Amino acid sequence: MAISGKTNVYAVIGDPIEHSLSPAMQNAAFEASQLNCTFLAFDVKSAEVGNAITGMRALGIKGLNVTMPHKNAVVSFLDEIDHTSKLLEAVNTVKNENGKLYGFNTDGFGALMALRANGVEPKGKKVVLLGAGSAARAVAFALAKDAGELSILNRTLAPAAGLANLLKQEFNANVIAYALSPWAVKACVAEADLLINATSVGMKPNTGQTLVTAKWLKPDLAVMDIVYNPIETRLARDAKAAGAKVISGVEMLIYQGAASFQIWTGCNAPVEVMREAALNQLKKVQKS
Repeated sequence: MAISGKTNVYAVIGDPIEHSLSPAMQNAAFEASQLNCTFLAFDVKSAEVGNAITGMRALGIKGLNVTMPHKNAVVSFLDEIDHTSKLLEAVNTVKNENGKLYGFNTDGFGALMALRANGVEPKGKKVVLLGAGSAARAVAFALAKDAGELSILNRTLAPAAGLANLLKQEFNANVIAYALSPWAVKACVAEADLLINATSVGMKPNTGQTLVTAKWLKPDLAVMDIVYNPIETRLARDAKAAGAKVISGVEMLIYQGAASFQIWTGCNAPVEVMREAALNQLKKVQKS
């Protein structure tokens, strides 16, 4: 669709941002939905987040995705944020309604939908979550209410323990925190139904890294690695070789993006179109 003075503008902000898959994914969704919209990417330094949000208001940008490292910082510049964002103290989606900015966090929803769309229902299951950072917190909030048991492992115990206590208070959830060590990973994975890597371990260029020794993986385990570059991480390869069910990190990216699309437009997101666009763009990024 040709860009004109009537075209609604959306964007993603982060630092760095040049390898973001969001423009390809969201523009494909807009085109498939026949919406007069375009989606851009802006590299915004941490010191300029407030100015970027002021610019969003001034320019009438209809919506933003917010990626690292700005998900926490952006909160203080918005007019309202939803309950999940308040708990997480992080926003990844901003909607502009006549100059009033509303913040949402679709990361956890994206993880939950990615699991369910790929035949994994976490309700009542023993879940092991590696990491306690921003992405891990979002995943934990999405899963804690329904999981039978949630074990959170983090290199530093304090963030994992703090997250566990918050989840217990909010959902009366069965959550246990551990310092991330080989023995703790081995012991937790041995009892787990679902393993989620919500750390950056295994991300390009460190594609040979993993927190889980291959022999600890098993056929009755489902494994999701939220890292999506490379498309197949070492953890994913090892899990597939062990006969485990594997969910790619691209799936979480797609479903959190689909949730953002729906918040902005009120339309159902064309998930298959977004998946194809994201995967095609990711293949190009990996070659660069």
